[in-house]
Amino acid sequence: MTFVMYNESFECENCHKSVTIHPEWSARNHCPFCLYSKHVDDKNPGDRASECHGKMQPIGIDYRKNKGYMIEHRCMKCKKIMLNKVAPDDNFLDFIKQLNKERI
Repeated sequence: MTFVMYNESFECENCHKSVTIHPEWSARNHCPFCLYSKHVDDKNPGDRASECHGKMQPIGIDYRKNKGYMIEHRCMKCKKIMLNKVAPDDNFLDFIKQLNKERI
């Protein structure tokens, strides 16, 4: 399967804000405001083969030396976990602060 790039604007199904295309012309796969995503891919990024279509809640962070910071998402419907690269316009610092508050 070849990776297919989708850089589209959309309305977030969680916070209902209008989301513009990725500022660095990468794939926009989550809301930069609330960081929620939608379960549309199945086995490969960009395959759009998932039948689930559940909301994916941001639940954690990870760091990969070749990709940088990643947001860990868990589907609220089927529980699948996926990682998505942080975009430059993401509300990432507030998310980290929220995670730290929850762990205290």
